Amino acid sequence: MIKPFVIGVLLLMSAPAFAVGPSAVAAPDRTLWPDSVDSTAAFDRASRAEMLVFGHELAESEKLSDDDLMALLKIKQVDHASVETIRSKYWKRLATGYALASARCAGDEPFCPKASDETSFRKAAMAFASAPSARYDAWFANAREFHRVYLNELLRLGALFPHISSEVDTFSAKELSGNEPADRTFLLTFDDGPTRADGTTDKTQAMLRNAHLNATFFVLGGNLEARLKQTPAAQLAQNYAGMCVGAHGWEHKSHSSWVDWQSSVTRTTALVHDTMPASYQPLFRPPYGQRRADSGEFFDAQGIRVMLWNIDSQDWNNKVNADQVKQRVLTLMLLWRHGVILFHDIHPKALVAVPWILDQTRGSGVTFMDCHSPL
Repeated sequence: MIKPFVIGVLLLMSAPAFAVGPSAVAAPDRTLWPDSVDSTAAFDRASRAEMLVFGHELAESEKLSDDDLMALLKIKQVDHASVETIRSKYWKRLATGYALASARCAGDEPFCPKASDETSFRKAAMAFASAPSARYDAWFANAREFHRVYLNELLRLGALFPHISSEVDTFSAKELSGNEPADRTFLLTFDDGPTRADGTTDKTQAMLRNAHLNATFFVLGGNLEARLKQTPAAQLAQNYAGMCVGAHGWEHKSHSSWVDWQSSVTRTTALVHDTMPASYQPLFRPPYGQRRADSGEFFDAQGIRVMLWNIDSQDWNNKVNADQVKQRVLTLMLLWRHGVILFHDIHPKALVAVPWILDQTRGSGVTFMDCHSPL
């Protein structure tokens, strides 16, 4: 069990690090939340609470100057327009989610100030400076720190965008941002595989089948080529049966500056299609979320869509244990209420996190969508 008020300053993992991120990563302690989330009403209550705290921190961040942001986030430049754009998007998403979460509030229901639009939600969030009762005091202190650190993760990405691209924003409406699923609906995705035979990729697939779920796997061409030397193509196709498989590039390298990025995409796509045609999906997930701003024409010509994500598990980080990963993901599910969740099948933490999340949300109305369904 995580000790109370666990908020780590989590550093980038050493090799083989297949993701980039901030120097501090938010990890909450959900044991401090005194209620369950295993009914629709309970999920909505916890969802409203997380949204109000995040909204309060978002409002507080608007007081920061660009110089303040550079010092806080330890970066050398801030794209002011980009930061303002993502803040605006978050306010809209929060207001929309809050309206859904508060639609059936009873008269004495906690965390339910009236807020029918973005303006009134912003006002409610700005006023949300303390827990509604002592019962929630410990949770509130932890949640406020969690959302402050989590918001800094997002502000860092926004401040660097588009100079350094990421999942924080899209370059066009044709890119899938992760915000497409319906309320309480989530898509599981796994990057960087496949691993060697009987490794975490195979175990992840077995875990999903045991739970009657599927997911989208974004594979690296080089890893797939290596696995095919161990496992015949027909057997590997059977391993992925029922799952969806997209391309993650030939190697885990930024596709925003790589001279051969187009070849990386087409080689991987061809190998995936030829190896497992029944599972192939015309999707590309750029390593680190990094892609060229002008790459849309290429992807259109290839009939491929870029798929990003809006819930980052941070399971790749070797300073984050499986308990922290599962609690982070559940908290972000409550905050955003829908989305595409990023895991990595080269790491084992999802094997702990996914079953726990399923158990916690049973009865809540949460749905994990079929990866074959259109977004």
